[in-house]
Amino acid sequence: MRYIILIFLVFLVGCIPEKPLVKTSLEDTIFLPQPNEVSIEEYGFLFDNRTVLYSGTSPEIRDIANEFRALITKNTSFPFALSENITSRNNAVLFEIVNADSIPNSEGYILEVIPERVSLQASKPEGLYRGMQTLIQMLPDDFINYGASLDSLVLPGTIIKDAPSYEYRGMMLDVARHFIAVDDLKKVIDDIATYKINKLHLHLSDDQGWRIEIKSWPKLTEIGGSTEVGGGTGGFYTQEEYKDIVAYAAAHFIEIIPEIDMPGHTNAALASYPELNCDDKATELYTGMRVGFSSLCVDKERTYQFIEDVVREISALTPGNYFHIGGDESHATSAADYKKFLQKVYPIVKRYRKKIIGWEDISNAGVDSTMIIQHWTSESIATKGLSQGAKVIISPASEMYLDIKYTKDSRIGLTWAGLTEVDKAYSVRPLELFPDVPKDQILGLESPLWSETVTNLDDLQYLAFPRLIGHAEIGWTDEEHLDWQHYKYRLSKHDDRLKYKGINSYTSPLIHQVD
Repeated sequence: MRYIILIFLVFLVGCIPEKPLVKTSLEDTIFLPQPNEVSIEEYGFLFDNRTVLYSGTSPEIRDIANEFRALITKNTSFPFALSENITSRNNAVLFEIVNADSIPNSEGYILEVIPERVSLQASKPEGLYRGMQTLIQMLPDDFINYGASLDSLVLPGTIIKDAPSYEYRGMMLDVARHFIAVDDLKKVIDDIATYKINKLHLHLSDDQGWRIEIKSWPKLTEIGGSTEVGGGTGGFYTQEEYKDIVAYAAAHFIEIIPEIDMPGHTNAALASYPELNCDDKATELYTGMRVGFSSLCVDKERTYQFIEDVVREISALTPGNYFHIGGDESHATSAADYKKFLQKVYPIVKRYRKKIIGWEDISNAGVDSTMIIQHWTSESIATKGLSQGAKVIISPASEMYLDIKYTKDSRIGLTWAGLTEVDKAYSVRPLELFPDVPKDQILGLESPLWSETVTNLDDLQYLAFPRLIGHAEIGWTDEEHLDWQHYKYRLSKHDDRLKYKGINSYTSPLIHQVD
């Protein structure tokens, strides 16, 4: 009987048609950011009704695999079954965790697309997630256009070995000048994850608004959260909403970094609590765009109790490594008071086991090797902080501030740092900014979007895209592979993908002109 069954199984296997070999080309595949090592295989992988997705038993890996499966099954008729146990490496898509010896970078991955299989390997879940973004970019644009349903699907043959050049690749959103609603913020998270960005820095307080609920100081949102630039109704995140944002970002392997700016940029707090002012009188709410006129009262112990409470509550809601203390444009605070203030704030933040980030201005108060400065305008001040051992995040305003206009005719944006077209946004090179600094002292890059002129999601997307994509590539791709002409070509072919994803991006004449 056993021999009869064996013969029957052999007969069945012989009846299953072999998958045809499909010649493919990577020519039409647009990678953004550009992977660091790409080789071309002659034949690609053809999906069919028997293709299986293997994820292993880890719930985290299964969630990543399920995200990819949902995209495939939504737009094809293939069942694309998900299995935890690998029974065959043929006609399979495999999401696998491997030993760190083979892929040492936690965000690195190896993607192999050959006729027999699609294999995505990483040593950490975040590496699989970054690799999945590359895999998704290999799908046809019709896949991203959710009105399309394809009867066949082929991935071009390739082997990609990839890892980021910098560990910190961020975007900053100013939700203080104009409030950004939770659903809009989640859309931003969806979009930036596509380009392998791994940090989202939220500027939660400023002169015009306080945007995070602090239970021990409820008037911060009751009063300070009630307005914004231009006199709108403002808004704020409850602690439950903020936790939801943090969790949503974490599911996309993006770390939320909260910023409470101090001692300046604090009028919303000063209007909420009189005792934070040296004269014990609450200031008026402010809805303009001027900077540098506000300051917490440096000599009051109540000020430091306020900071302690704010840092404690926000740190408890934010499992990430960093807390941003601002520190910029404190023109209403004397140099002596500024230094005294920050020297008392540093231990508070460290007490809650957070690494301190501050704008480069904090270098004037003294920093140490555990801290990070964010370079935005003065290379000499940033160099002072670097000489004290601090690491640096690169955000030069003239190339990386997303609130700056593209051209003088841009419908929104500011011009104080000049104009920043897409070529200028792509021109920043961290190692050239600080040539005498070892690369490991440069933590990475961040693209700040200040919201003085941003009133809705369309405005936000218009200013951020496509400049943010160029910054993401500079942060991920090794400098030797950065090339404006190649990037310009890829960006020009990326328009449909942006449109299908519902991103209201600026169309630059620079990326469509013929040289």
